[in-house]
Parts: sequence; structure tokens; C-alpha cells
Amino acid sequence: MPERKNVFYYYKQEPEILAKVTPLFEATKRYGFTIVNDHKQANIIASIGEDGTFLQAVRKTGFRDDCLYMGISTNNSLNMYCDFRIEETSNMINAMLNEQLEVRRYPLIEVYVEGQGTFTCLNEFSIRSSIIKTLVIDVFVDQLHFETFRGDGLVVATPTGSTAYNKSVNGAIVDPLLSCMQVSEVASVNNNNYRTLGSSFILGAERNLTLKVVSEDNDYPIMGLDNEALSIKHANKITIQLSNKKLKTLKLKNNSFWEKVKRTFL
Repeated sequence: MPERKNVFYYYKQEPEILAKVTPLFEATKRYGFTIVNDHKQANIIASIGEDGTFLQAVRKTGFRDDCLYMGISTNNSLNMYCDFRIEETSNMINAMLNEQLEVRRYPLIEVYVEGQGTFTCLNEFSIRSSIIKTLVIDVFVDQLHFETFRGDGLVVATPTGSTAYNKSVNGAIVDPLLSCMQVSEVASVNNNNYRTLGSSFILGAERNLTLKVVSEDNDYPIMGLDNEALSIKHANKITIQLSNKKLKTLKLKNNSFWEKVKRTFL
């Protein structure tokens, strides 16, 4: 990738991490790349850490669709977003120079919270009760009132987020080649008064999902964007749809999504 030479590194300022990045920085410069301090000047953004650090790097740099993202693991294990190990610095940069990499495009979702703005997620959006009381949410698919949910919360996941929080609530693992989002329940209540689907469901790229929080003295739900909490005290209406943008990430050619799933869970 000769046209992409400006690299921005995102990492935590911790002694353990700082001790590992020096050889990486030296190799980056030795192979003709330029390390920039402003992510807006970069055409490659690399996180140094694990999957959580990668999610933070993407969010802090604005989900840019005009550059490539890559994840570098510091604990010598490959994760869902980290295709590279920091101990293999020379091999990693050689692979970049010799085009032994592929670009994977991950679907994103956009979450519009009424009165607060639009937020982007790579993994999932979640809404949960903040008190020891169930949350009531009217669920709409496009303009159709689909169900009234009562329970601890809902998770709306992208295909890559399907292996994280969504899987833990019995959702399906979805191939990221599919542009879709998955809705999963967290501890739903099903009785004579409330009835939900009782399983996760998948919505195609053209669908809109609307969640309307029903006021029952539980007006302050916790909302999560990937691995960050959304600091909003009250929300009546939330609209979620697939983004027109996709996140471009660098991956090794012999490390597909399903190889990662097998390595992680089987």
C-alpha cells in the first residue's frame, strides 16, 4: 500500500504499553512510514491493545471511512479486531509493504436519540434498566408496531458485534458480509399482559428500528455505545438504522472472520 504512509497510533499511556511501542515506532519509520500525532492527517489508524482499545480508537477518531484501521494485540493473542501481534512488528510491516493483506469492510449502525443527536456503533447499541425494575419499550420495525417489550433491556448488534454482548444473550453469530443488524432481548417478561417474540431477529439494510421507552417511573435507562456508556438522563424515542458508511480494516489474508470465531469459541 505505497499510497498509504501516514500512521496514527492509538494506545493507552501505561508503562506496560509504552515499553512495547518503542520497537514498533522504530520499525515504522525504518520501513518508510510517517508517524503522525493528529489522526486527521493519517490514512492508517492503528490501535495498540486489545479489542476494547480498537473500539475506543475507532470512536475517538470519528469512524473515518477515508482511511484504514488495524488492531495490534499486546498480549500475543489475536482477537476479533486485532489481526496483528506487537511482537511481530517486522512481519506486520513487511506484509503491509508487500500487499499480503486484505481490506475487510464492517457494517456500522447509526443511533438517533431524540433531542440528543446521532451516534455510530461498530459493535452494538444496548439499552437497559438502570434500577431494579423492568423496562417497557414499544418496538417498531419501519412504521409497524412489532411488539411491546418488558424486561431488562435490548441489544441491537452489527454482524461483528454479534460475537460480543449479543451472543451472551443467546443471539446468533452473523457473517459480516451481510449488511444487517440483529435485535436481542435481555431477560424478557412473557405473561398474559406482555408477549414478545422471545428470540433475536435480524433486520436488513433498508429497515429502520424505533424504540419508544414507555414511562413507568423508569425513565432513566442506561444506553451503551459499543464499550462506552451514553451520558443521557432521559430518552423517549430512539431510531436505529444501518449506516451508509462501512469501516475499512486491515486483515491478514489467512485470518477470516470465521477462523476468528472458531479460534475464539471452539
